[in-house]
Amino acid sequence: MRRYQDVVLRTAWLISGSRADAEDAAQDAFIKAWLAIGRFRSGGPFRPWILRIASNEARNRRRGDRRYERLALRVEQTSPPTRSGSSVEDLAIAQDTNRAVLDAVNRLGDDERLIVVCRYMLGLSEAETAEVAGCPRGTVKSRLSRALGRLREQLQSSSASHPTENNQDARALRHEY
Repeated sequence: MRRYQDVVLRTAWLISGSRADAEDAAQDAFIKAWLAIGRFRSGGPFRPWILRIASNEARNRRRGDRRYERLALRVEQTSPPTRSGSSVEDLAIAQDTNRAVLDAVNRLGDDERLIVVCRYMLGLSEAETAEVAGCPRGTVKSRLSRALGRLREQLQSSSASHPTENNQDARALRHEY
């Protein structure tokens, strides 16, 4: 289970929006997984199973606490490694773009946020995302399509009010996550 510790914590953090809630949700997820290990499908993939438990725990904490804090993620954790030739201005623009994308993701509903987080921020396949979300692959595709449409609208409207950003925010979702 140590192999999955970081991804479980990151998943819980992205969903709950709180470091403390994420730590509690991750711990509870591992306890529940340990207690339910007998119900785990032998030969099935463990990662989506544990991430589903973690995402459910994080969602329950978010709902139960009625905390709708913004996702507070460090840009360094979500940004690709910087290139040695990048200027300070390019790095600042990339950080602003990441913040705008994360703010837009935070405004999505729980189900759509989970799908976007799994696919683009955790890099899960469609099948793994479907297993984590507890829905068919077709539902993942349709939720992802709707979520990306909403994100594009949000990012384009924010870039319309900041025309110097040249719609970099809208492109960032596919390229950086």
